[in-house]
Amino acid sequence: MSTRKPSYTNPRPCKHLSAYKLKHGLSGYKSLQKCLKTTPNGRTSVENPGTKISRCSSCNGYQGRLYFCLICSSISCSSHTLLHTQSEIGHDLAVDIERAELYCCACSDQVYDPDFDKTVMSKHMLDLSYSTNRNGADRDSIGERLCERKRLGSGVELADLNKSGQLALMRDHRAKSCYPLGLRGLNNLGNTCFMNSVLQALLHAPPMRNYFLSDRHNRRTCRKRSANRLCLPCELDGIFSAVYSGGGDRTPYSPAQFLYSWWQHSENLASYEQQDAHEFFISVLDGIHERESKARNQTRDSGDCQCITHRVFSGQLRSDVTCMTCGFTSTTYDPCLDISLDLDTNHCSNKPVKRNDNSSTSTLLGCLDLFTKPEKLGTDQKLFCQNCQEPRDSSKQLSIRKLPLVLCLHIKRFEHSLVRKMMRKIDSYMHFPFSLDMTPYLSSSIVRNRFGNRIFAFEGDDSDNSTEFEIFAVITHSGTLDSGHYLTYLRIKEQWYKCDNAWISEVDERVVRASQCYMMFYVHKTLYYKAKEDLSCLPVSTRKEAFHRVAGCC
Repeated sequence: MSTRKPSYTNPRPCKHLSAYKLKHGLSGYKSLQKCLKTTPNGRTSVENPGTKISRCSSCNGYQGRLYFCLICSSISCSSHTLLHTQSEIGHDLAVDIERAELYCCACSDQVYDPDFDKTVMSKHMLDLSYSTNRNGADRDSIGERLCERKRLGSGVELADLNKSGQLALMRDHRAKSCYPLGLRGLNNLGNTCFMNSVLQALLHAPPMRNYFLSDRHNRRTCRKRSANRLCLPCELDGIFSAVYSGGGDRTPYSPAQFLYSWWQHSENLASYEQQDAHEFFISVLDGIHERESKARNQTRDSGDCQCITHRVFSGQLRSDVTCMTCGFTSTTYDPCLDISLDLDTNHCSNKPVKRNDNSSTSTLLGCLDLFTKPEKLGTDQKLFCQNCQEPRDSSKQLSIRKLPLVLCLHIKRFEHSLVRKMMRKIDSYMHFPFSLDMTPYLSSSIVRNRFGNRIFAFEGDDSDNSTEFEIFAVITHSGTLDSGHYLTYLRIKEQWYKCDNAWISEVDERVVRASQCYMMFYVHKTLYYKAKEDLSCLPVSTRKEAFHRVAGCC
């Protein structure tokens, strides 16, 4: 047997949480349960019985994130949580009042504890049982049918609720649920909303879904998995199996094994800190490509890579650099997995977007126009002209030579100021269409326009390919750089659903249009409508165990 130690170890659990549970056990959780307030759509918050408006005990402020100390019940804002734990020894653990999630004041980070989730679920079930008995009627909305936050088999024991009655109640609500197949919440494992938001988009990308559900990557037969190294596609396959399982389990799923696998691929990002959703998206696609391409002996830049990452998301950009002295044009082509767009700052608005609003609001089409607009390079960026044989002032123009099956558009909302040496978030709203025609931004259209439509055909003409796309997922970011939150809106059969970690709710399209979009996912129009027709007859996973269980996480 090999004695070689694994080259990677998972981040250690929070030592302050371990010390708290060793000293106090679950008594603090049980005391907190009476302060928990639940809503029919599954949200939980902490309600201070002594006051209507919770305020920070240090600054008396009531805006922003507030935290409830599990030891002394005092309330601190995000600016004073560390001060509280420094002045009160042992007062390290608190609960986010708005979201009822565990927070370590000493680490200044969110932490995950399955025992705490059991406490929250118990409160859900108690309130749900009371509400059902009082009303005597079925719930009408999808959000009201979400009655659990954790798995049915998590072993929760309720003090005041008969166990058989609890299971019957769960089965009754699960049977009445009218969620589309594959729509399932994902538990927050400690600042992992960035991961959950991207996973929801990947789970509902038609080509990705068809690939994994047709067993094109089977984790049971995969040879790239070892005792000390997980396989990222295998873990993603496990999530697809769990989400699209025919067993009817709609309780929120914990993608812990996938998180650990991603940590192994991106060891520099292995922490419980919040990450950027766009960076995570690129990192995951890179990890899938790396695993799948090894078997085919392909490199990352291979233009004909047949891994699922490149088959679904890979496109190609064309860059034309033109000498402003002689007019000579140098053309290069670069692969891309997404397109990052600058906001059109000339038409930015801090007001939510209305459907028929024709005011000066930044639009996605305006951002694409800006992306493909010729740009004069500065005097410090003179490029060598092959015709003039010396550095010359130049202009650069980008266009899209090849469109992918799934088009990911990333809006640059975080910018770095070289003068102030700081990062800031652009909170401007942007109008984006649900149906998108990319014809004006193709290389064939851009080059024709540049030469007055005199060129009718050239190598790489995409005129025969589909250029019409339909949106199916939108990832939004709210809040600031330091304390932001990601969530996903999914479009399934013309209905929009809000995926906020474990909570799923049905929303109107006006809510989606008024959101601060950060990443948008479009799919070929033909694939979108085919997926809509075939959704009811998808291949359903019959695997009973969707993943290897991780103690304390599932």
